[in-house]
Amino acid sequence: MKYPVLSVGFIKPQSALPLMSDLSITRKHRSLKPYTPAFFSGILLGISFPTYPVIRLELLAWIAFVPLLFSLLHEESFGRYYRKVYLSMLLFSSISLWWVSLATLPGGLLTIIAQSFFLTVPFLVFYVLKRRAGYRFALMTFPFIWVGWEWAYMQQDLSLGWLTLGNSQADLVGMIQYADTTGVWGVSFWLLCFNIIALLGWMDFRRGHHPLFHVSALFMLIVLPLLYSGYVFSHESDSVSREPSVRVTLVQPDIDPFEKWQKYDSAEMMELYYRLTDRAVRNERPELVIWPETAIPFYILDGSYVGYLHSLQMSLNIWNVSLLSGFSDIVRYPPGVRLPVSSSATYDDVSGGYFETFNASMLLAPGFVLPQVYHKIRLVPFAERVPYVEYFPWLGNFTFSLAGISSWGKGSDRTLMQLDSSRHGKVVLGNIICYESIFPGLVSEFVLKGARFLTLVTNDGWYSTSYGPYQHLAIGKLRCIENRRAMARCANTGITAFIDKYGRSYAEIPWWEENVLTSEVPLSRELTLFTRYPDMFPKAALAIAGMLIAIAFIRKIRLS
Repeated sequence: MKYPVLSVGFIKPQSALPLMSDLSITRKHRSLKPYTPAFFSGILLGISFPTYPVIRLELLAWIAFVPLLFSLLHEESFGRYYRKVYLSMLLFSSISLWWVSLATLPGGLLTIIAQSFFLTVPFLVFYVLKRRAGYRFALMTFPFIWVGWEWAYMQQDLSLGWLTLGNSQADLVGMIQYADTTGVWGVSFWLLCFNIIALLGWMDFRRGHHPLFHVSALFMLIVLPLLYSGYVFSHESDSVSREPSVRVTLVQPDIDPFEKWQKYDSAEMMELYYRLTDRAVRNERPELVIWPETAIPFYILDGSYVGYLHSLQMSLNIWNVSLLSGFSDIVRYPPGVRLPVSSSATYDDVSGGYFETFNASMLLAPGFVLPQVYHKIRLVPFAERVPYVEYFPWLGNFTFSLAGISSWGKGSDRTLMQLDSSRHGKVVLGNIICYESIFPGLVSEFVLKGARFLTLVTNDGWYSTSYGPYQHLAIGKLRCIENRRAMARCANTGITAFIDKYGRSYAEIPWWEENVLTSEVPLSRELTLFTRYPDMFPKAALAIAGMLIAIAFIRKIRLS
């Protein structure tokens, strides 16, 4: 006797297992699908930032926000809204800043996580505005919110500032010459406006409307910057012909920074620089020689190193050339002296007073004159100095120190240096140390006070063969455009270069190469609108954002 019903019953559970598995996979795909646009936006933003010279993807930033912003149109759940935004910004930060982990893995991870959070802040305001005044109103306000936040964020010590959106276009010098008026903030604003107009045009096209207005607006956003750049470059020959110049030699020693503080002693280090400099002076006859950041990794101005200082001054007298060099400085405070507010000084049991160390640069001239010293003002958060440690000393336990670098003191004076040029007399220069080139306002202060050209000493060797050094080089080009000043950029390794006032590199030493480079550096006097008013554009954006936010809230109250 057969029991077909029972037979079929035993088969059903076995055949259902693949079906249940397929259903779980389908559900998983459905749960991830809403995050796909955020994923694409994060990728596009990340790869649009400068990488290696042969890779030029900055145009992707023109549409990078479109997928993410469109996916937020009907997103009402704040939890999923924020997850989308944070995912996008996390991918953006990871692709752009992964190389920081090569210097310090914990510091790199903290940097990426923290920067991703700070980048979400404008989107939090966008969410509130969308609910209060509607999606299109929030879109129109977003560029002002973003630029205002970028600027406000960079005003405090906790900021990294590297991922300012306009930095993505730093190598596109043929289009961003208008930064001499708006600074990098205007470039960020331009990018957001382009993204939003492109998004609105696409949305209207999907609804069957002709996007003529939006296409025309996008066309103007492309043409106007190009026209301004064309105007600037058309007057280049007249400008250059009138400008004097100084002859500068850059020395790139190609020293592994992880070995520098342990492998080499002071004498070996100085001998290397003497050898390279002697060759350059004999062959090129410069007026100024530049050594990179912390080229002298000991307190050469302290009394215990007086022999090294005397030897260096003797060499300068023989060469008859001035030297600008990065070095480690120490300031000792006698017992009973009131310490500066920003001080993170350490108590010295021997002297009974305090001392503080600085990442510094100095200009030494022939003739045994006193050096001109500058202490670095903007320090890398948690790597060079823990933010606000002067107010909360226990925060010093959270530093992610690099080899030989941790807990530097914070400089307070924007010290200008005077070079005695044999051709032009006293020439004022502004020296920037490494990470400081990220800060537009700081650099403009040097120029406003009289700097006729810029110098930058850096050590990008921490980041091996990643594209981190190329990003740093590209961002420095923006400072040249903003202030119309040429820059002599001297790196321990990767990348030593000369950059003109239009942001173009005209001579370079590639990374991991021991070499010297000499060129003429033009001297400029003009003051751009940005140099005179570096905060005008972002403050205006912040004010307009505040006004629009107030309008949204007032309108909501009246309608309720």
